[in-house]
Amino acid sequence: MRHLTILLFALLLAACASTKPEIHADHLLNDHLFIAPATPINAEEIFAVSNEMQAYLNTILHKQLHDKGYQLGLFEALRDKAHLRIEYDSVMTKKAAQTFETHSGNCLSLVIMTAAFAKQLGLTVQFQNIITEEAWSRSGSLYFSAGHVNIILGKKKGNWRGGYDSVNSLTIDFLPPEDLRGQLSRPIDERTIIAMYMNNRAAELLANKQINEAYWFAREAILKDPEFMSAYNTLGVIYQYHGDLQQAEQIFREVLVKEANNTSVMHNLMNVLYKQGRQTEANLWHAQLEKLQPYPPFYFFNLGRLAMDKGDFSKAKTMFTKELNRDPYYHEFHFWLALAYFQLGEVKLADEQLGFARDNSTTQNSFELYSAKLDKIKSYASH
Repeated sequence: MRHLTILLFALLLAACASTKPEIHADHLLNDHLFIAPATPINAEEIFAVSNEMQAYLNTILHKQLHDKGYQLGLFEALRDKAHLRIEYDSVMTKKAAQTFETHSGNCLSLVIMTAAFAKQLGLTVQFQNIITEEAWSRSGSLYFSAGHVNIILGKKKGNWRGGYDSVNSLTIDFLPPEDLRGQLSRPIDERTIIAMYMNNRAAELLANKQINEAYWFAREAILKDPEFMSAYNTLGVIYQYHGDLQQAEQIFREVLVKEANNTSVMHNLMNVLYKQGRQTEANLWHAQLEKLQPYPPFYFFNLGRLAMDKGDFSKAKTMFTKELNRDPYYHEFHFWLALAYFQLGEVKLADEQLGFARDNSTTQNSFELYSAKLDKIKSYASH
C-alpha cells in the first residue's frame, strides 16, 4: 500500500520491545509550529465512566452481575445486542463514555469501554496486543495499518495477590474466535492503550485535514508512551503535511535507527526526500524498499484501478483478485472486483462481491452505500 504517502496507523498495534537506543522525544516536538488546541487533551477522560454508564451498572446490569459474577456478567452484556447493543464503526476512536452513548465504536473503543466498566466494578484488567497479519486501509492519499488488542478481566482487587490466575480470569475479544485461533499475544500497559487512542485520533484528524489538532494528539501519544513507535511515524507524516519537511525527515531517520526495516517509515522518508529535490538519495531508499517489499499493500489493487481506467476489465479482475488473496476482508477490494465483474457482464458474481463488500464494511456510511449499489445490481439483473 504505497506509492503515496503512507501513515502507519497501527490502529492498535504496539511496537515490540527493543534493545536499540531510546528515542528522546523532546527535541522532536515543535509546539511553536502549531496553534494551541481549541480543547485541551485530557487522557483521564478516556476511561471515565459517565452518569449514564453508572446508571446502567446499577440497574440493567446489576442482576446479571449478581447472578453470573462480574466477569461473566459483563462479558455476556457486551456480546448480547439486547444489552449494550454496540455496533462496530471505524469512523472515530472513542472514549468509553462516547462509545456507550453512541452504541458504536472500533475495536480499541470497545476495549476502552470494557476496561472502564471493569475498573468501576473493581476488577483487575490486563491489555494484550494480538500479533496478527497487517490489515491495511486507506483514506485519500493516506494508508493505514491496523493491529488488534483485547482485554483480560481478572479477579476483584480485594482478592488479587499479583499476577493473573488463568482459571479465574476471562478474556474479552471483539473478533470472532476463529479469526484469533493460533494468534500470539503479549501484555501491554495501560499507557500504551492511551498512546494508541491518541495516535488513532491524530490519524483520524489528519485524514480529515485537521492537521493542527492532529499534531497535539500525536504529541500526547508520544509523551504517554515514548516506546510506541507508531506515534513517531504519525507525527512525521503530520510534519510532512504541514510543510515541515526537515522536522519530518529528522523524526523518520530517528525511528529507522531503532527499527531499521520499518518499510512504512522508509517510504515516508523517501517521499520527504523527493519533496526536497534530493532525488539521488531518495532513489537509494526506493531501491532498498523494492528489495524488502517488492509488492507493498495495495500494489495489485492500484494496478487493477489503472486497468479499469484503461477499460481492461479482465486484467482489473485478475489484479483485484490477487489483492483479495492477500487481504480477503477489505471491503474496497470486493467493491472494485464487483465493478470489474459487472463491466464483464458477470452480474451474478458482481452481486456476490458487493454482498461481501457490504458485510465487511467498517462504517455505517459504507454499509449503506454498498447496500444501495447491491439493490441496483439486483434490480438490473431482474430485468
